[in-house]
Amino acid sequence: MISDVYFPRVNGVSTSIASFRAALERIGHSVTLICPDYPVGQVNEPGVLRIPSRQVPGDPEDRMMRYRDLLALAAKLADEDVDLIHVHTPFTAHYAGVALGRQLGLPVVATYHTLFEEYIHHYIRWLPRRWLRLAARRLSVHQCQQLDALVAPSRAMQQALTHYGVTTPITVIATGLALESFCQPQDDSEFRAHYHLPKEARLLLYVGRAAFEKNIDFLIDILPQVLAEHPTTRLIITGEGPAIESLVRRAQEVGVADAVLFLGYLDRHGPLQAAYRAADVFVFASRTETQGLVLLEAMALGTPVVSTAKMGTQDVLKEGEGCLIAEDNHDDFATKVNRLLSDEPLRQQLAERAQTYATSWHEDAKSVELVELYQQLLVDHLVNARK
Repeated sequence: MISDVYFPRVNGVSTSIASFRAALERIGHSVTLICPDYPVGQVNEPGVLRIPSRQVPGDPEDRMMRYRDLLALAAKLADEDVDLIHVHTPFTAHYAGVALGRQLGLPVVATYHTLFEEYIHHYIRWLPRRWLRLAARRLSVHQCQQLDALVAPSRAMQQALTHYGVTTPITVIATGLALESFCQPQDDSEFRAHYHLPKEARLLLYVGRAAFEKNIDFLIDILPQVLAEHPTTRLIITGEGPAIESLVRRAQEVGVADAVLFLGYLDRHGPLQAAYRAADVFVFASRTETQGLVLLEAMALGTPVVSTAKMGTQDVLKEGEGCLIAEDNHDDFATKVNRLLSDEPLRQQLAERAQTYATSWHEDAKSVELVELYQQLLVDHLVNARK
């Protein structure tokens, strides 16, 4: 596997890679991950090759690997009898992965994690959005056509790529959840005390990057309607990212600054689980999510969800199976949040169903689907080589 991002950079791509790596290795496969080195917070892991990198201009979170150092890995990969290359990001990793595949005579598959046409305008604001969408689509088609196979984390992503004109075979394989490790019992009794939250406060929780495309301002905007019925409500926003300052201003403008708590990044080994368990409702309104793993995490820990169902979250969410699906407007979303906060039997029923539903998304089952794709890809590659 090769990626432009991995832990300590926290996002859905890093989480997906870690999930599949662990599950593949449990069932007997060897996985080498090639990713950037990071100056702070990096943990050395077996099977992870860190490549010297530099900061991406204008982006303090991400790193750019040295392309020459990536290509220099060809001999090492040949010695390790690598069977295929799996690319996870469309930047340096993509071009190096394709080049290494050609040099070593290996098939190359990629997971298309991110719908860039819906993201790029948030970061390149000086060009017309229509131009940026067109450029993102054309680049996506060009890159996808260089590959032997594609993985889409949701049917919506598969449909988007097909609509672009991508003809490379696409298989839908969602990222699974490491239920045993993520749902281990944790002492979360001190969560409210640690953050000075009143015992009677009703807690809404958002987990994820604080990025513009996550539509977090929508969650802030519905708060006045929730507070009108449940005045002790607090919206807890975890995660870090470029939209933090904007979200703080939004809360002040809406007049709910005292009801919004920004916690930053929470460690996945205890503090994050405590936040999920302490919350009364998990809230989510992203319109561009390719899957929405945090929805499954919340349900696995028994926290009912209120969310819109857009893009990849359509595959994850089923009405009544641990969640209430809201329309993409403030009134309906706030109404469903208020319903859960007012109806404790319903909230408990959804919490129980949420945990049952989450078990069907175990990462071991998803890794088996990925292995089946790998095996078919290797057979096709061998057949084509003999022609």
